[in-house]
Amino acid sequence: MFAVANSETADAPASFSRDLDFTVRDFERVRALIYRRAGIVMADNKREMVYSRLAKRLRLHGMTRFSDYLAHLDSRPDSDEWEAFTNALTTNLTAFFREAHHFPVLAEEIKRRGPSIKIWCAGASTGEEPYSLAMTVQESLGSAASQVKILATDIDTEALNTARQGIYPLESVEKLGEARCRRFFQRGSGARAGKARVRPELASMIDFRTLNLVTDKWSLNAPFDIIFCRNVMIYFDKETQSAILRRFASQMKPDGLLFAGHSENFSFLNQTFRLRGQTIYTLAANAVAGAARGGRPA
Repeated sequence: MFAVANSETADAPASFSRDLDFTVRDFERVRALIYRRAGIVMADNKREMVYSRLAKRLRLHGMTRFSDYLAHLDSRPDSDEWEAFTNALTTNLTAFFREAHHFPVLAEEIKRRGPSIKIWCAGASTGEEPYSLAMTVQESLGSAASQVKILATDIDTEALNTARQGIYPLESVEKLGEARCRRFFQRGSGARAGKARVRPELASMIDFRTLNLVTDKWSLNAPFDIIFCRNVMIYFDKETQSAILRRFASQMKPDGLLFAGHSENFSFLNQTFRLRGQTIYTLAANAVAGAARGGRPA
């Protein structure tokens, strides 16, 4: 209750202990499948991670060979197992108000644009980032914040389920400080001791949806004033990054802002974006002109 307040094959030398048959060929097939499905580039050094994450799926289906599991996926393009496969290989590393330098800029933009502002969090993960956006909106707009709706999307359906529940370890929430804890969270008791839940008025501001950024169609209520897509592009190759970023540009208002992660640099698309601040981008002049003509940004 919450209250207010080990068999080895010739092409797979042993590097870790395992009980399921997992060859180099299997790993290459996994890499190809996750790239085709989600645009994710799996590095050479992720082999052990792939084994540990997908082994649970094989055991669930009573399989002992990765080749059988991958053949199962290949033969069933509409299977629900694709969702589980993608979820297993998606990395979710996030925190409340991560990369804190972005939020003062966001607060100023929210105050300037008012309650008509439209925000998209593209890479919502387990929810800490979109809830941080919602807290910033409430702190910036007060009672008018209820008019703002934040779109939060992710490809990982399990992460989104966690985000929708809005329940987090108390220790991670307490790092926000006493004032934010009291204003935005309910402390758990009994079986929920050690947990905190996002207050309903904060949760109601966010629309969580499943979205694969590499699919052809995005059903979004564009254009957006703000797009947060931080530490997502690092999982894509340059070609995929370029395609997604150009689509972002087509979803933005002429004076919209794109917030990127600390290790991401989009300067290679200087015809589409220009740097405005620390990992904050706005549309380049010709991209704005293209949007005004009703065309796609360059």
